[in-house]
Amino acid sequence: MSFRLKTLSLLTIFFILSGCMTEKKSSEEHSSDNEWITLFDGKTFNGWEMYGEEPFTEHWSIVDGAIVCNNGIGEKNIGFFKSVMTKQDFGNFELELEYKIAKGGNSGIFYHVVEKDEWGHDYVSGAEYQVLDDEFSRSEKEPYKMVASNYGMHAPAASKKINPFMQWNKVKIVYNNSHVEHWLNGEKVLEFEEGSEDWKARKAKGKWANVASYAAAKKGRISLQNHGDEVHYRNIRIKEL
Repeated sequence: MSFRLKTLSLLTIFFILSGCMTEKKSSEEHSSDNEWITLFDGKTFNGWEMYGEEPFTEHWSIVDGAIVCNNGIGEKNIGFFKSVMTKQDFGNFELELEYKIAKGGNSGIFYHVVEKDEWGHDYVSGAEYQVLDDEFSRSEKEPYKMVASNYGMHAPAASKKINPFMQWNKVKIVYNNSHVEHWLNGEKVLEFEEGSEDWKARKAKGKWANVASYAAAKKGRISLQNHGDEVHYRNIRIKEL
């Protein structure tokens, strides 16, 4: 075979392989996209229910493609009420959503929530990614209770970047075999091991010291808290790990 023919043959093989690799990569990317489960369709409460109540209370509505708690009350607080939660349980997961909250507002995203009549609320079982307007907070001041904290347990990085009240912020929570990550606006701001010696020590001296059910389940619902303030949630999706 001449040098020219050999070169042409090698180039042909190269382009065929390149095409196959590109096709494979495209297929893998598409497959990865398909792993995400949309938890909120932007129009209905399909796949959601109230914690301990039926039907949905007047506090929850759908406005402009978002699940909204206490729509239109602004800076008021109307007291603590029941959360909404997914009908499906999740174990290891990656959760993404966006929120915006009223001035001074407080809310939270819970995971591994277990519903029992005697417990009454999601926080008795589920760990919480705190949602808060840090700047004008009326209810919280300690670093381990501010936005993106593992509420009452771990403070997020002081370098976290927060958009002001009633502007959208992006959240990601990763739970994988007790390894937990909290992300805010594209940056990882907290990482810890649930059930570690450090975690147990924090629990023993904090708010959850005498709550045996707190973070005890490794599988449960995702819930959104009604802390009495106005808060909006949208683009809610999850990937099981």
